[in-house]
Amino acid sequence: MRERQNVSPTETTDAVKTETNKKDIKREISVEIPAAEVTRETELQIQRYQKSARLPGFRAGHVPASVIRQRFGDGLKNDVIEALVPRHFRREAEKQGLIPVSQPRITDLHMHDGEPLRFKASFEVLPEIQVDGYKELRADKPAIAVSDEEVEQALTSVREQHATYTTVEGRVLAEGDFAQASMDGKPKHGKDVEAASANPVHMDDVLIEIGGKNTVPEFSQNLTGVSSGEERTFDVSYPEDISDKRLAGKTFVYTVKVNGIKQKSLPQLNDDFAKELGEFSSLEQVRKQIRENMEAEKRHTAEHAAKDKLVAELVKRNDFEVPESLVDRQIDLRLERGLRALAAQGMKMEDLKKMDLPRLRAGQRDQAVNDVKSSLLLERIAELERIEVSDEEVNRELEALAKQSKQTSEAVRARLTEDGGLDRIRMRIRSEKTLDFLYHQSA
Repeated sequence: MRERQNVSPTETTDAVKTETNKKDIKREISVEIPAAEVTRETELQIQRYQKSARLPGFRAGHVPASVIRQRFGDGLKNDVIEALVPRHFRREAEKQGLIPVSQPRITDLHMHDGEPLRFKASFEVLPEIQVDGYKELRADKPAIAVSDEEVEQALTSVREQHATYTTVEGRVLAEGDFAQASMDGKPKHGKDVEAASANPVHMDDVLIEIGGKNTVPEFSQNLTGVSSGEERTFDVSYPEDISDKRLAGKTFVYTVKVNGIKQKSLPQLNDDFAKELGEFSSLEQVRKQIRENMEAEKRHTAEHAAKDKLVAELVKRNDFEVPESLVDRQIDLRLERGLRALAAQGMKMEDLKKMDLPRLRAGQRDQAVNDVKSSLLLERIAELERIEVSDEEVNRELEALAKQSKQTSEAVRARLTEDGGLDRIRMRIRSEKTLDFLYHQSA
């Protein structure tokens, strides 16, 4: 939660009458702005109209106030309201120590010549959070171990990455060989055929392992016995539960031309291989580095899972109402991330537009509420424990972002400052530090 703000001496509002209706996180302020201030603002707006109004029979800048009132009455009234209402709403919220987290809903607005301007503003504020039991939370901290078998499996993967492929002449493809091929594919049935004609599957140079555990069986079956230069056409029916949803439940027709036959050779596992990796003098050094990397990854994964459990327990122990405006914003963020992920996986814009957004929003609500509660609880704990974020920490984050985006730190800072991203980065770092505090306090 942010600190409450005090009204500065230049913003005293003693002449403004207010009345507050308090109910949990919802607030309603009734404000009455003195007639004299309304008159002053009206005169200022009339002067503004006089400078810009162009009316027949009057020189520019010399249109009488009475004519301005008559000709631009509704617009003049709206301009006075837009100038006074937000200003006095903010002042009264600050005066009462309230921090709105939603745009105010203005009702019962009354404005008449010579009378005070009256209105009501309804809005949401952050809840008062006590945070019970966070000092008693205990994190799971399992022992981290990496077996020799895991190290050898990882070493095998490194070895596979450095495999070489040599061309074989004078025979046909057999199990264990690799077909160097070009291929085209398209759906065989239904409406997918027309859609695929604009964007067919095409690969010019691909290696297909005959009989490989990750090779689709139909490819191995139809390419076994084929010579270099030959072409085969065959169907592949994909199951409904395949991970690539673009292929799920569909039958594709593939035309594959074998351009060459290759055999894979793996490097010998010895010190010479270790030296080829660039930073090692022996194979044992490679194994040691692999083990350390795997331990660090396991430690990170275990710590992440433990922190998730801590936050879940924190939310469970502290039940409170959260502002709908914050929940809506979190739903927007979750949907935006989800839609970006779908687009990155190849889903077309027209398909994204057909999605039932109200249903998707409803499906995100529970998790969004949980996200907001977690954020507010961590923010409150940070206040209680005086956990702060230094400028150096923010600068390190900006430098990392600049490196990723190939921009200068100054350019990244300017962009983030403009759209509020700098504050979000500071809040994220603070939440991470608070989670670290909760995790390590239980040691």
